[in-house]
Amino acid sequence: MNLSIILFLQETAATKQNPMGSLLFFAVLIIVFYFFMIRPQMKKQKELRSYRESLKKGDKVVTTGGIYGRIVEIKDSTALVEIDQDVKIKVDRGSIVRGAEDLADQQKK
Repeated sequence: MNLSIILFLQETAATKQNPMGSLLFFAVLIIVFYFFMIRPQMKKQKELRSYRESLKKGDKVVTTGGIYGRIVEIKDSTALVEIDQDVKIKVDRGSIVRGAEDLADQQKK
């Protein structure tokens, strides 16, 4: 019986892994997530923010709801968008996702 306990303890000591391997794996995993998921998303958000800040009267836009229109008036946080002749809606600047010209260029490709 005494011998079996000694063998069991030797097996447990031999199977212990180095914790640095696990830490290294998680560090590499975090780096991969950063470069392939987080960083591109941050870049996309920055581009969208700069696009929204550069909006001006007369720009053709598309809202998050898929409404196409032309900006008639722009304020700090809202925009008045004309969607048809004499039909205007007030939208939040955050709901403008891209220019209608950008969408037309994408559809041609």
